[in-house]
Amino acid sequence: MKRFLVALLGLWASWVMAEVDTSNPYTMMNQVAEEAFARLEADQEKITSNPEYLREVVKEHFLPYVNARYAAYKVLGPQLRQTSDEAKEVFVEAFTEYMVASYAQVLTQYDGQQVKIEQPKPIPEGRNILTVRVEIIDPKRPVIRIDFAMRQNRKTGQWLGFDMTAEGVSLLNTMQNEWGAKLRADGAEVVAEELRRLAAKPIVKQAEEAQNG
Repeated sequence: MKRFLVALLGLWASWVMAEVDTSNPYTMMNQVAEEAFARLEADQEKITSNPEYLREVVKEHFLPYVNARYAAYKVLGPQLRQTSDEAKEVFVEAFTEYMVASYAQVLTQYDGQQVKIEQPKPIPEGRNILTVRVEIIDPKRPVIRIDFAMRQNRKTGQWLGFDMTAEGVSLLNTMQNEWGAKLRADGAEVVAEELRRLAAKPIVKQAEEAQNG
């Protein structure tokens, strides 16, 4: 499960706002693929010597193209209406920190997978949510298919990612299931504190993580 995330996160991690066309989700994904692997391959030496560097990569090249607030609100689910505006902000900030750390950790496993992106197709009029299919190709393993959930801002026309599903497993749904009970019992601010604690854990290579565990 983790290996497919390596490639999909590499796919998203190199978006450059000034160059990436966010008006079309298919064009965006193709641009991302071209930029992402060049960045990750070029920085492998730096990443190997200091895995924490991947937080910077995610913040600079991934985060601007994800609707973190929308994703965080999806995780809050029914609790959103019962959460104060102040607590919402606290949760969104903590959720973003946790997402950055999680994606940075996954990126430590990058080892040159190839990516095939779904060909562009007409977007139905009035539709502002769709998925873009991506295939992760690794000669040593079966092809893995991932669906990126994208949402268009109707005011700006910009498409941003908010979820990804692989082998039928949605990352947002997984988080909802994992944190839902605690959100209901303790509230958003308590869960936010736990997310911050988890986000503060050091980013380490998989081999190092196994030894330390």
